[in-house]
Amino acid sequence: MRMEVEVKEIAGLEWALEGLSYNKNQPLDKMAEVAARLAHCDGGHNKFLESIQIWVAVKAPRKFWQQADTYRMSSKQSQSTMHTIMKQEITKEDFVEDNIPDAYIEYLNLLIRQKKFDDLKDCLPEGFLQQRMWNFSLKTFRNMYLQRKTHKLKEWQYFLGKVINAFDNAIYLKALETR
Repeated sequence: MRMEVEVKEIAGLEWALEGLSYNKNQPLDKMAEVAARLAHCDGGHNKFLESIQIWVAVKAPRKFWQQADTYRMSSKQSQSTMHTIMKQEITKEDFVEDNIPDAYIEYLNLLIRQKKFDDLKDCLPEGFLQQRMWNFSLKTFRNMYLQRKTHKLKEWQYFLGKVINAFDNAIYLKALETR
């Protein structure tokens, strides 16, 4: 699989804890403990997770991005198909797996040479890789994790694992627990 996931930054824990201290009317130095207790609690108890932001550079197939668009509480800056697809020929490395027949790749390249953008876009397979910078909150990631951790699309487990491996605070892992 050629999918790539690079966590660029996780930020905002300090400010999330400070905001939580306002809500709980308690000293800031106690908030890490409170946050660890509340991180997995839904119903508004873990809303401080919305203040923790995660930026991830992801190169993934179209089939992954179609499902990722479910998470509307995020933003994505993407490699524009309109501006990039016609600039160079397509190769096997542009797909998540090597199982695309050479004849099909040649057909796609013929559409590029003929400048048939709409036809090319209609014919791109679900395994065609696209690059995006994806930003979401830890609360949104919690939803992704709970909904996709056993998903049959193997790209989800890969993506989730890469993000989790970047977690450097126990509060982040507590957010992934269920009651």
